[in-house]
Amino acid sequence: MTGKELLKKYSDPANFFNRDLSWVEFNRRVLEEALNPDLPLLEKVKFISIFHSNLDEFYMIRISGLKDQVAANVSEPTIDGLTPIAQLQKIEKMLQPMLQLANDLWLNEIVPSLRKEHIDIVDYKDLQENEKEILTGYFKKEIYPILTPLAFDPGRPFPYISNLSLSLAILVKKPTGENHFARVKVPSILTRLLQIDPIIYPGKKNNSNGSFSAKFLWLGSLIKANLHLLFPGMEVLEAHRFRITRDTDIELQEDEADDLLRVIEENIRQRRFGSVVRLEVEKQMPEFMIDTLIDNLQIKREDVQVFDGPLGLSDVISLYDLPVHHLKSKPFYPVVSKVFDEDENIFSIIRQQDILLHHPYHSFAPVIDFIKQASSDPDVLAIKQTLYRVGTDSPIVKYLIEAAELGKQVAVLVELKARFDEQNNIYWARELEKVGVHVVYGLIGLKTHAKMTLVVRRESDGVKKYVHLSTGNYNASTAKLYTDLGLFTCDEDICSDVSDIFNYLTGYSKQIDFKKLSVAPINMRERMLSLISRETENAKNGGEGKIIIKLNSLVDPIIISGLYEASNSGVKIDLIIRGICCLIPQKQGLSENIKVTSIVGRFLEHSRIFYFYNNGNEEVYLSSADMMQRNLDKRVETTFPIESPKLRNEIQKTILRFYLKDNVKARELHPDMSYTFIECKDKSKRVDSQEWLMNHAIKSCGKFIKPKIS
Repeated sequence: MTGKELLKKYSDPANFFNRDLSWVEFNRRVLEEALNPDLPLLEKVKFISIFHSNLDEFYMIRISGLKDQVAANVSEPTIDGLTPIAQLQKIEKMLQPMLQLANDLWLNEIVPSLRKEHIDIVDYKDLQENEKEILTGYFKKEIYPILTPLAFDPGRPFPYISNLSLSLAILVKKPTGENHFARVKVPSILTRLLQIDPIIYPGKKNNSNGSFSAKFLWLGSLIKANLHLLFPGMEVLEAHRFRITRDTDIELQEDEADDLLRVIEENIRQRRFGSVVRLEVEKQMPEFMIDTLIDNLQIKREDVQVFDGPLGLSDVISLYDLPVHHLKSKPFYPVVSKVFDEDENIFSIIRQQDILLHHPYHSFAPVIDFIKQASSDPDVLAIKQTLYRVGTDSPIVKYLIEAAELGKQVAVLVELKARFDEQNNIYWARELEKVGVHVVYGLIGLKTHAKMTLVVRRESDGVKKYVHLSTGNYNASTAKLYTDLGLFTCDEDICSDVSDIFNYLTGYSKQIDFKKLSVAPINMRERMLSLISRETENAKNGGEGKIIIKLNSLVDPIIISGLYEASNSGVKIDLIIRGICCLIPQKQGLSENIKVTSIVGRFLEHSRIFYFYNNGNEEVYLSSADMMQRNLDKRVETTFPIESPKLRNEIQKTILRFYLKDNVKARELHPDMSYTFIECKDKSKRVDSQEWLMNHAIKSCGKFIKPKIS
């Protein structure tokens, strides 16, 4: 059955969860981690921050897109049957109790618990008069010069307010009796939570018994208390905090752009001026002030969220850096795989066997060493690499620059359209171009999301190719936080495919046939459907059908329809989907053989794994792609096979097996879109997959990388 035929068969809106509502449920799971009584206190703070940070991005991208559709009178429903306006209404209804829960958690549990640990977030009104006096002196010297009060009156327009900035809306009274509106921005260049004990008691050491203590004050509170210094001769009648979120989704007309780099830079600048999609205000703000903001920000009352607590709690992540290790999870140092114990260059090691790295359990250092050795090895002729999110201080880019300076052929595809990393990628693109690296920016209309490195080396038996393929980015920082899988190989067919893909990206190649890789947008959906269909046919013919898929998101309706068909044919399907899942599991007559679990834990689950039983001839694939329309139709992605029986066994019997055994962090998805923990009352049988994989890595490798102390 073709993809179109499958979609037609299962196209009933009742067969699909809404994508954005499913995302809200994912963020609920993030919030639930902050509610976990077994989690160390600063880990709870981290999850509160992630919850709010996720929500900021959701409003900037998804909510803004829905509101654009409503403004354009788009009423066509998505495949789940919801119109844009219906989606917005349902999202807000789901979010309101979650926001209240997060606020209550912060105010009534986390702040008091921090205080018990001698980490006190104080109210300005509770400070002693002498403390207030010292802080006023600090304000005059360190903060006052940065602030810019902006008046709003007939002669001065309403001030521009930047995205995610915290501000004070102020009503001042002139000596003549006239009232005026003003705005003061809380500077984002300064920390939101100001540690005040070193200011009040300079030189004071921590407690004599060695325990840590700290006292914090919200920067906005200190500014509010000293507004009279910014408005001399006036009476400050009202001052209340507010925060806005803008539409930041960049619209590119690539086909009309003769210089993509310049267009991206211009769009980043324009991002600052996107329309306002959300206004957050303090509960104490009077209605006339809210109305003033609504009118001048050109929003509606339903765009306003009222909080009885601090705004912008994503900023509390700064507390995680405090040196109180008993309030955090036990640190884990990634191990170095035993395969690298031999004192050989990395190319001779790869020649002997394919190598699988599972980050963050395995160190990212071998990936960096691969580029480092390639850059300095006189026998290496060329290096080709894709870069999507590389970070601000990338050792990989530095070695690519060194390789070019040594005269090697270096070609790098830098994806300028990696959302929120555009500026960083522009910087690295220019640095690479300065030394003669062949830098390309990808194909019109497509993001290049594939993670590939190709090294061409001259050897005694001729020129040989070496490849690294991965499910995650070439980013040494996120490799410590995200779970990803990477493969080193010199398999000729795979290397040939990767070489063809680079030609497709940098030249005019129209290659559509690949030996072992499947490539989006060329053939990945069709290949995935054929693998699913094979299990379907095997089950129909009396064999055993079994599929295990691990993804960040499952959205594509054709792939979902293929899984429904497989389930109805008797194929047993386990899906491990961290985030969005539009497939409805365990629904009678539709998906009775499909179980969906989600794992939200210490590390961000980011790897994409596909397992097919294939009548006992098991196959395992890894991919850079989630099963979403954007990945399959609008991105360059790769899916690659794991052909070594040893590595296949490691993925199936170790990694996937323990994800499916998880009964601590795993939640099961139900047909009503709710998730519940997979409970295990017998503590001796509890399995936390990430904890198990950390211990497994240490036992199997033994050698770990300690962080360098600067």
